[in-house]
Amino acid sequence: MGPVDLTVEAAECICLSGPSGAGKTLLLRAIADLDPHEGTVWLDDRPCEAYPAPRWRRLVGLLPAESRWWYERVGEHMERVPTAWLEALGFTPEVLEWEVRRASSGERQRLALLRLLSNRPRAVLLDEPTASLDPENTRRVEVLISRYQRERQAPVLWVSHDPEQIQRIADRRFRLEDGKLLTES
Repeated sequence: MGPVDLTVEAAECICLSGPSGAGKTLLLRAIADLDPHEGTVWLDDRPCEAYPAPRWRRLVGLLPAESRWWYERVGEHMERVPTAWLEALGFTPEVLEWEVRRASSGERQRLALLRLLSNRPRAVLLDEPTASLDPENTRRVEVLISRYQRERQAPVLWVSHDPEQIQRIADRRFRLEDGKLLTES
């Protein structure tokens, strides 16, 4: 993948699409400082290198396409999750007592989003966060992310293959293809 020059403003949602293998996930992982890269990533006029790695990864939160779980219970993975967020995604506070293995793949994806947001990231990177969700839960996720983005003035970089979703949520659209970032209208 070639060099990418992209600025995401506060409270802006940029959608990124492109064919499988184009480098969308690689780009998100590089921004989150999880994979080696040669570029420089900035947040609030400070380069990534100015932050200790764990701090950067809390400030620039990445939701991968497939979430990982390491504790037995859902609530052990999260800090201070507002009840309103749980309800927005169709859960009650009792979900925090669930064993993770009880949750379906769609429930785990929504819970992984709650886990990410509970860290209060300054910027949000989303790698197909609704790919395993039905239309009702897709809409719930879109609404919660939009509210978080607006209330916290958080920039959002969202990878999606769904043209209708991109139309609904994106302030700007880009396509990653042949190692180049192309603007879409």
